[in-house]
Amino acid sequence: MKRMVVAMLLFVVSMAAETQQRSVKVRLFWQHPPAHISVAPLGAALRMCESCAPTRLNALLEITAKGSSVTAGSRSSPVLYLTGQIHISGNGFSSFIVDDELLIQAREDVLLLTLTMPLEEYVTAVLQGESASFKSDEALKAMAVAARTYAVRFGSRHRLEGFDFCDTTHCQDLRLGNESPRARVAAAATERELLWFEGSPAAAYYHRSCGGEIDDAKALEPDLHVRYLQRHHDDYCVRIPDEWQSEISKTDLARALGRSVTSVRVLARGDSGRVQRLLINNRAITATDFRLAVGRTLGWDKLRSDLYEEEDRGNSILFRGRGQGHGVGLCQSGAESMGEQGHGYRDILAYYYPGTAVGINAQGLSWEKLPGESLDLVSTDRNDAPVLLPAAERALHFAVERTGLQMKTRPQLKVYSTIAIYRDATGEPGWVAASTLGSTVRLQPISILQRTHSLDSTLRHEFLHMLIESDAKSDTPLWFREGLVVYLAGDSSGKDKANMSGEAIDRGISSPKTQAEMRLAYRQAAALVRDLDRRYTRVRLIDWLRNGLPDDIRSSVTSTGVHEVAK
Repeated sequence: MKRMVVAMLLFVVSMAAETQQRSVKVRLFWQHPPAHISVAPLGAALRMCESCAPTRLNALLEITAKGSSVTAGSRSSPVLYLTGQIHISGNGFSSFIVDDELLIQAREDVLLLTLTMPLEEYVTAVLQGESASFKSDEALKAMAVAARTYAVRFGSRHRLEGFDFCDTTHCQDLRLGNESPRARVAAAATERELLWFEGSPAAAYYHRSCGGEIDDAKALEPDLHVRYLQRHHDDYCVRIPDEWQSEISKTDLARALGRSVTSVRVLARGDSGRVQRLLINNRAITATDFRLAVGRTLGWDKLRSDLYEEEDRGNSILFRGRGQGHGVGLCQSGAESMGEQGHGYRDILAYYYPGTAVGINAQGLSWEKLPGESLDLVSTDRNDAPVLLPAAERALHFAVERTGLQMKTRPQLKVYSTIAIYRDATGEPGWVAASTLGSTVRLQPISILQRTHSLDSTLRHEFLHMLIESDAKSDTPLWFREGLVVYLAGDSSGKDKANMSGEAIDRGISSPKTQAEMRLAYRQAAALVRDLDRRYTRVRLIDWLRNGLPDDIRSSVTSTGVHEVAK
């Protein structure tokens, strides 16, 4: 039986808000924020401050920025929250519908729109922006995994600005309101799946077309050295030629670079053939800086990649190139070709990210079993053993001594290297320090438990739970089993007065609405067991655990605690 750790005292504060269902905050219209939008309610509520009570939105609402204030109809406020389904329209963009919380702020007479949306909805919208033209369903699934992994790996790229991602290719191109059924199916078919490397989400870079040559990770991140992002020839992309040429006048180049241009010459290339540095007149410039300057000023279609040859034509420079984008990671053209040839999405991901693995839980970890005297430690780092094995042996001995019970099978202690891996592997939220499944205790990273001084108490709780669950009669109430664990661990307060019924305690343990409610339920369970221990002795309690709680004891646990019954 799987259980949340009894530990009322073992919450990891930094992860208290983390849940299995991730959400992301996306800034809409990042590059070109509107000054005015129209909002049509389809079942929405409005708040003019974070703590304000929501009011139902029943009519079309015109929202305008005035300086740093948001004007909505006749009201004005620094912020405005819209929750529920709304239709957004305005000049300069196609209308769309959102069904999540939208925060609207203003700055310098433009609106700043930040949408909080579930990760899976974000992935669907990214597929619509990055891969809408895909014909292969398997290639679309591969892109779904790559886009989801990219979001998880790179977290919040705009954290200092108060949101996670923008809606452009600076992060991932996002298109809301017209997501295709195919995009939704691809996201749903791979729901929660990530690309893993050695237990961590991979740096899942991707681009439109590599021109036949995949580049090394250092083309994007000089300090990133991972074997799944290595240079290689792409046999699939070359089957879909992506050649381009662009003639740019020297006058336009001068305008883009902010200085005169008389000559342009390639100075250095990387192993993939991509330009790394150029000589403009007599000054060197990186190919990335050159391409970005041209793109921002003259349009992103002028230099689609750094894989090109240059030719001086007097008043202009002719660029002949292949591919589109940076050339690192998954090539969308090649992925499309693989999909059309019958390759599955996992095969596509394996080709472009060799050595990675697809899964909902952490993949690619190298586990090692390290035997102790009475139990085994399973870890990805054998350096955990000198601390964990002695602590676990002490906790196991404590649990056996306190209960008088014996282990029926050899226990196993499995420790995870990060909170994210623990959460993904166990399904527990990050604030649960440990959980027990059968004869295996699953533990958060040892560094976390040492920092909160909770390693020993966590292990005592888990081994007590393992012993008690293995000997408990099937109909033994939850409050009794969990109360025994907390009470025998010695973590309960002797001053707590038992004043909740067993049924109320069971509800607080099995389906708490808040952490405070769960803590109270565990304290009350321990207080009930403490009172029973004082009246009937430890030996009697263990006997009831094995053979069933007597009816008179069950009925004595009322809303006012334990009533006296005959011994």
